[in-house]
Parts: sequence; structure tokens; C-alpha cells
Amino acid sequence: MSVTALYAGTFDPITNGHSDLVRRATGVFDKVVVAIAANPAKQPLFSLAERVQLARTVLADVPQAEVVGFDTLLIECVRAHHAKVILRGLRAVSDFEYEFQLAGMNRRLDPEIETVFMTPSEREMFVSASLVKEIAGLKGDVSPFVHPQVMEALHAKLR
Repeated sequence: MSVTALYAGTFDPITNGHSDLVRRATGVFDKVVVAIAANPAKQPLFSLAERVQLARTVLADVPQAEVVGFDTLLIECVRAHHAKVILRGLRAVSDFEYEFQLAGMNRRLDPEIETVFMTPSEREMFVSASLVKEIAGLKGDVSPFVHPQVMEALHAKLR
């Protein structure tokens, strides 16, 4: 049986932590759909189209990964892509409470879909898109935390 996992987030921008999780998840699942949420309430730096394109660039060498954008309820996106698993990343204990609530709500919305948590590698554990944007905005070096194309896009956006 082929199992598709859907890894959803804002990915504003996609970081090495995100891509690490996708790459490792392809060793567990047959396919990983990276679903990028429009999420205008978060006021993303990059448009949905830009975030999708950056993620496609970063993950171009991962044939089991597909990148899509979405602006619906997460559970609807999961169903549309015939996924059986929602993949969530946990960086720290502080992430757990919110993620636990989301997992419970998603289970109530569709008990057939499971949530699986993965942690990033130790090297990427502290990387967050918010911190990357803050460092880039203050003209700091983000090259250890993002793909070179993402770094270029950040510099162009924040000029």
C-alpha cells in the first residue's frame, strides 16, 4: 500500500529545517506533498506563488516530493491529495501544545487521517523561518539556514 503524507505550513520562507524534514520523510512515506498555506493572516513576506516556487527549487532533487499551494481547510487539502497522514515538525517542547491541539481537531474532522510528528535533525533544530527573516532583515548571514536561491530571494525582497 502506498502512503502519502502531507506536510503543511506557511514556509515563509522554506528553510533547511523544512527541507531536512521532507527529505527524511521520503524515507518513511512513498510520497510527501509539501502544501504551502496562503495564510494571509500571518502577513507573509513572500506571496503564495513565490513560496511555492522557492520550495520547488529547494526540493527539485527530491522526486518523491510534490509542492502545492492551498487556501482551504487543511483537512480538505489532505483529502484532495489522497494523503493518509498529516506530517508535522516539532522543533521544541513549546511547539507541542499547539501541534497537539491541531492533531486532535484534525482527527475530529476526519478520523481516517493520522498525524505524525517528526523532529528536524539536531543541526536544524533551532532554525525557524521567523528567525531567518529577522536575521536577513538586519543584514545578517542566513546562508547556513536556507538554500542559496532562498537567500537571494530574501535579499531581493528586503532591499
